[in-house]
Amino acid sequence: MYAVVKTGGKQYRVSENDTLKVERLSGETGDIVTLPDVLMLGDGKDVTVGEPNVAGATVAAEIVEQARDKKIIVFKKRRRQNYRRKHGHRQHYTLLKITEILTDGAKPSKKAAAKKPAKKAAPKKEAEAKTETPKEAAPKAAPKAAGADDLKKLSGVGPVLEKKLIEAGVTSFAQIAAWGPAEIEEFDEKLSFKGRIEREGWVEQAKKLAKGEEE
Repeated sequence: MYAVVKTGGKQYRVSENDTLKVERLSGETGDIVTLPDVLMLGDGKDVTVGEPNVAGATVAAEIVEQARDKKIIVFKKRRRQNYRRKHGHRQHYTLLKITEILTDGAKPSKKAAAKKPAKKAAPKKEAEAKTETPKEAAPKAAPKAAGADDLKKLSGVGPVLEKKLIEAGVTSFAQIAAWGPAEIEEFDEKLSFKGRIEREGWVEQAKKLAKGEEE
């Protein structure tokens, strides 16, 4: 016996014990969910088509996993405008195992797996409870090379981003001013700037700052 169900705006042909990856459904691993939008039922030569759904029919499934799919890259570019945007996206999905195809308003016979109680943390000894752990020292800024520019003059650059740039070998405005589309994309991806270089206009700012220093 098989059924055609609709979930997440898509249609799937399923039978018992099939595994199915669908748009994320609410619930936890081990829960039993029902898919009420059954568009068609088939059993050998007997086929029932819904109008639009088959009355009294549902599909029961167990949640096997709640996860995220592989990353896809979305890249936008405009000609002759020095415009590039690169974004990543990972879609949430639910992995199901079909347990039953139900008709005539029947309810799922399988129940959700019992949840294990969370383990309680062991009580700390009184002496340990009174002991305070020292705070971690704040990360030190990367040492600047002799003659290096103050990169914090660039819009949106603070000590953290300046440290990343210095560690990547970027120490002067002249270097940034010479960046083309390939270098912008390389540093944007390597240092996880998420389009900040173009968004803040670092190249244009660096050209003006470098020119001001030379003058």
